[in-house]
This record gives sequence, structure tokens and C-alpha cells, in this order.
Amino acid sequence: MTEWIYPGLGSLLAVARQAGRAAELLDVLWEQDRHVGPSPYLSVAQLRVMYLVDRDQGIRLRALTRLRSASPPSVFRLVDRLQALGFVDRRPCHDSRREVMLHVTSAGRDYLAHIRERRDQALLQAIEAMPGPQRAALAEGLAGLQQALTSHPLLRLVAEDTTPAQHGQSRSSQHSDAPQPSGVASDGREAAGHLGE
Repeated sequence: MTEWIYPGLGSLLAVARQAGRAAELLDVLWEQDRHVGPSPYLSVAQLRVMYLVDRDQGIRLRALTRLRSASPPSVFRLVDRLQALGFVDRRPCHDSRREVMLHVTSAGRDYLAHIRERRDQALLQAIEAMPGPQRAALAEGLAGLQQALTSHPLLRLVAEDTTPAQHGQSRSSQHSDAPQPSGVASDGREAAGHLGE
């Protein structure tokens, strides 16, 4: 596979492109699995809302709208659908009567856990075929990539619109009981990115 490297970017661009191609393959894999996944069927947009709310319990609806880069009515419809399924609930904001905070319910967490377990199993087949040193490097690299992604200006909108106690809560503590693939960082499954439309 030929890499087009621009002057001054060198190996960083090659790494970025490699990560991007891996994310593209994961998108294809996830899309195939989505059609045979657990009931009820959720659209890609609905799943992405679930991921964002699950990542930051207590996220304000306006922050979710900005993160989705979508019109408020379209995001409200997504949240309405998820609330009707019992996967997300709205709560009044503690510091503003005009604001609403979103939380994934226990049913929503169960649904996401089932999807993530199926994805773990699909990834395990590929990861188990890798030599041990590559698996260790992958785990370390994915952890670093996820940390860098969460510092991205667009994703930092979440930090601005989430209560400090909730935002400071460790992601690993929220999902400590979820099964983890061997050799993969606890949140590595999300590092490849599923945030864009």
C-alpha cells in the first residue's frame, strides 16, 4: 500500500492514515454486525448519541447538539426515540431551568454492553492473530490515542457542559464489569472513533 507523505509531516501522517484506515474497516465491521445485533434496531445516529451520553453521563442537551453538529430538532428526535425505548432519560439541570441533562438508563447500559461484547468478540479474532509484542503495543497505542482524542477541541465541549463530579468520573470505573479483550486497553474499542455522521 503506497503512502503519500507530505514534506514536514513524515511518519506522523503515515500513522494518522493507518489509524484512519483501521477506523474505516471497523466502521464496515460494525455496520455489518448492527444488522444482526440485539433488538431493538438502532440507527447509527442513535447509537452515536448513546455513546456520547454514556461517555459523559449528565451531558447537557445543547452540548450533545453541538457535538453532533446537527440541528436541535434532529437531535431532540434522536433523544425522544431513545427515551421512548427506555435507553436514555432527561433530568432537570441543577443550575438552569432551561437546561436538560441526559443519562443512559440501566436498560441502555445493558444494550450497549451487549453491542460492545459482540464487537469485542469480532476484534478478538483479529487481535489473537497478532504476535504478543504487537498486541501490547496496540493496547498502549490505543490508550494514548483515546486520551489525545478526548483532548480534541470538539470533544472538549463535553467538559464544558457536564457537572465537574460527573466529568471527573473515571470511564474505567463506569464499565469495570464489562468484558475486556486481552491485550486491549479498557476503552480501546472506542478509540478508533464513531463520533462523526
